[in-house]
Amino acid sequence: MRDTKEARVPMVVIKRLPKYFRYLGELVERKVERVSSQTLADMMGISASQLRQDLNHFGEFGQQGYGYRVEDLYREIGRIIGLEQEYSLVIVGAGNLGQALANYPNFGKRGFVLRGVFDINPKLIGLGLRNCDIMDIDKLEAFIRTNNVDIGIVAVPKEAAQGVADTMVQAGIKAIWNFAPVDIKVPPEVILENEHLADRLMVISFRIQELGFEEEGD
Repeated sequence: MRDTKEARVPMVVIKRLPKYFRYLGELVERKVERVSSQTLADMMGISASQLRQDLNHFGEFGQQGYGYRVEDLYREIGRIIGLEQEYSLVIVGAGNLGQALANYPNFGKRGFVLRGVFDINPKLIGLGLRNCDIMDIDKLEAFIRTNNVDIGIVAVPKEAAQGVADTMVQAGIKAIWNFAPVDIKVPPEVILENEHLADRLMVISFRIQELGFEEEGD
C-alpha cells in the first residue's frame, strides 16, 4: 500500500472515491463477484485508463484479464476513505435544512453519528430531532469539547455562519461542512467543505441555457 500523504493524491481523484464506493456497493448488493475495469469505468462515466490511474494512487488492485474482486475492492475503498472508524457530528441550525440533514439515514449507515443539534430559537430548544434533543447554541462549545466531536455542520443564515464556525474551531472541531450561503474562513488545520446549493442550481441554469444555444446553432 502506498503512502497517500507522500503521493499527494489529486483532489479530483479523492472526490471520485465516494462514487467508486457507491457503485461497488451496488454491485455487492447484486452479488456480483468480479468486475472488469472497463465495466466499472463505464458505470463511473470515465475511461478505463483513468480508473486504473485513480486506483494506482492507493496500491495495486486486480489483475489484467481477471478484473477486480468486487467485495475486496469495495472494502478497500471504504478503508481508504476512512469508513472503518466512526465519526461524531453536530448540526447547528434546526430549520428545514438542518432537520432534513439530521433525518438523512445514510449518515448513520456510513459511520457518521449525529451527537447533537443546536439552535438559537427558544421554540425549538428541547424538541426531539432524530435521536437528539435540540439544544441551545450556548452549549455548543462545551458539547464539542466534552464529546470529542469530529465534524460540525453549519445550517444557519449567512449572518450567523462565521460566528458558529469560530465557535466550532475554538472548541477543537476537525472539519466543518458549511451549508450557509456565504464563504466562511477557518484555520488551515480545519477541513472545510462549502455546499452552496443555490450556486449548484445556477450552474444547472447555465448549462440549460448553453444547451439551448447549441440547439439553436444546429
